[in-house]
Amino acid sequence: MKKILVTGALGQIGSELVVKLRETYGVENVIGTDIRKAEGIIAEGPFELVDVTDANQVYSVAKKYNVDTVMHLAALLSAKAEENPKLAWHINMGGLVNALETARELNLQFFTPSSIGAFGPTTPKDHTPQDTLQRPTTMYGVNKVSGELLADYYYHRFGVDTRGVRYPGLISHVTLPGGGTTDYAVEIYYEAIKHKTYTSCIAEGTYMDMMYMPDALNAIIQLMEADPNKLKHRNAFNISAISAAPEDFAKSIQKHIPDFKLDYQVDPVKQRIADSWPNSIDSSAATEEWGFKAAYDLDKMTNEMLNKVNMKFVK
Repeated sequence: MKKILVTGALGQIGSELVVKLRETYGVENVIGTDIRKAEGIIAEGPFELVDVTDANQVYSVAKKYNVDTVMHLAALLSAKAEENPKLAWHINMGGLVNALETARELNLQFFTPSSIGAFGPTTPKDHTPQDTLQRPTTMYGVNKVSGELLADYYYHRFGVDTRGVRYPGLISHVTLPGGGTTDYAVEIYYEAIKHKTYTSCIAEGTYMDMMYMPDALNAIIQLMEADPNKLKHRNAFNISAISAAPEDFAKSIQKHIPDFKLDYQVDPVKQRIADSWPNSIDSSAATEEWGFKAAYDLDKMTNEMLNKVNMKFVK
């Protein structure tokens, strides 16, 4: 990678990935794009307004900056996608096809993330294998499975160097949640600092995979820099760091804030989505093929999250 175009640059992943990529490859070599105007640190480097559902816009900005890599992050997340399935298909699949076509036409390396949402209620729940049954029951999941297959197709049919990971829930102190089912795992830290109490929309005992954002960003760069000859899989690598339920987050927080309290008011839509996902996934293929290893466990992440969120309120 030498010059990189990032779609969805103002989203939860994109807003931190652009900064990380600019630190690694140089500010002028990372072009952020989104449907709204950039502010803050993202605006300090190259940025263009791009609607990914418009194929000409995606192609034109890639051509303009002579990029060699596209990282396609623009998408509607799980809970929001259930609210408007038709719009989710339009953005998630229409945008992906347009980005893949740009990569094909300009011979670009390509990354797009999948998700544990690509699994469904009939998928093995514990230590979910890399290659397994995928029959999701949400529009977001349908989009993700379709995207995995489409990226594989563009590699096999057209030779596009497509790569991707299946993300678990992502936790960050930088960007607030954007409509995902695992958002509670970010919100709980803010509420712990502000009120020492949190009401979870996800039921007790509901385990899902999670990952701290620094690990998520490093995984992208590591995969994209990996030797293609070592990749048996190309897209949708299982990666994870933490398998936890709401009460596990509470116990970790209580090591720092002993009087923190957790209660529950379950959101039936988000709970239905969560129940269709695995309890834990097997990341061994990513480890074997390109050396993936997470640096943060739950307690290490909690310590950093509480410190960083507390600094926001002190300011």
